[in-house]
Amino acid sequence: MYKHDERVVMTLDAGGTNFVFSAIKGCASIVEPVCLSAVPDDLDKCLSVLIAGFSKVKEVLREEPVAISFAFPGPADYENGVLGNLHNFPAFNGGVALGPYLEEKLGVPTFINNDGNLFAYGEALAGALPEINGMLEKTGNIKRYRNLIGVTLGTGFGCGIVINGELLVGDNSCGGDLFGFRNCFFDDMIIEESVSIRAVQRVYKELSKDNRDLTPKAIFDIAERKIEGDIEAAAKSFASLGIAVANALTYVLFLIDGVVVIGGGLSGAAKYIMPSLMATFKKQLHSFSGLSFPMVQMETYYLDEEADLESFLKKEYETVIVPDSKKKVTYFSKKKTGIILSHIGASQAISLGAYAFALHKLDEASCS
Repeated sequence: MYKHDERVVMTLDAGGTNFVFSAIKGCASIVEPVCLSAVPDDLDKCLSVLIAGFSKVKEVLREEPVAISFAFPGPADYENGVLGNLHNFPAFNGGVALGPYLEEKLGVPTFINNDGNLFAYGEALAGALPEINGMLEKTGNIKRYRNLIGVTLGTGFGCGIVINGELLVGDNSCGGDLFGFRNCFFDDMIIEESVSIRAVQRVYKELSKDNRDLTPKAIFDIAERKIEGDIEAAAKSFASLGIAVANALTYVLFLIDGVVVIGGGLSGAAKYIMPSLMATFKKQLHSFSGLSFPMVQMETYYLDEEADLESFLKKEYETVIVPDSKKKVTYFSKKKTGIILSHIGASQAISLGAYAFALHKLDEASCS
């Protein structure tokens, strides 16, 4: 959508350890990233680092940036640029008007959102959604998708939703949040306790009785027989995550009815996550009268698997004649949705989402 746009937006990848500053033009990075140490527990120092980083990027730009746009963890009132009590950034506890502060200091509009939202927005505009619609077009299939659910699997369970090209922010900046859904394994727990790095580590320890403090990468390597450990427990720790993800997505898919893209560090273990995820989608629910219903209304296909992709792209629509008329109507005889891994990567999708979100907001303001 903004691939050929000439406007420049400065961006930030805000990690708990480092802040990485950059600038994007026409959906491409145009400067060498500036990396500075984050100071999550001292507000004055943290703000100084933010000003220094954006200032260094601005110095090397050939044109004036039109905005700053980046992801920052919540809770927050993103619409007004105010960050609340953050677990990994205690400097912002009590509420800090970061957006207005940066606007005042640097003189450009500033837009802040969470990484789940910007991941989904980037994938909807320049990643999975145009990729899926492009494959349908190439095969001559007239079906097109307009809605996307983007989830990230990592430290936590991130999610964003895009409907007809519009990011679902919500009235309280909570649109798309699913980390707090009820856990399908533990009634009094949030779903993120089963969809996160800590979940993989916990399940592996429980199943293997291996008390080493292993990273998910090490657990994956155990499943791959690259290092010593309980192979079965390693594979099951990722399969358990897949079941939890699917249980959350079934509710979202009933409400949103779109395609799903999965990204984040843990998605690298997709070979162990996706089989259980897809199997959960195919389970049946029942009524007291004896009727059976699928977990998801649509047929679900894993688009990174050749056989599923072929079935998904297959033309399954028909033409019928309107009664008492010669008019013909095409209808889709089968409901389908696709699940696909991010092919551009979460970091790139978030950057593109931040870029596009800023330009979209600026365009909205100019039209009002």
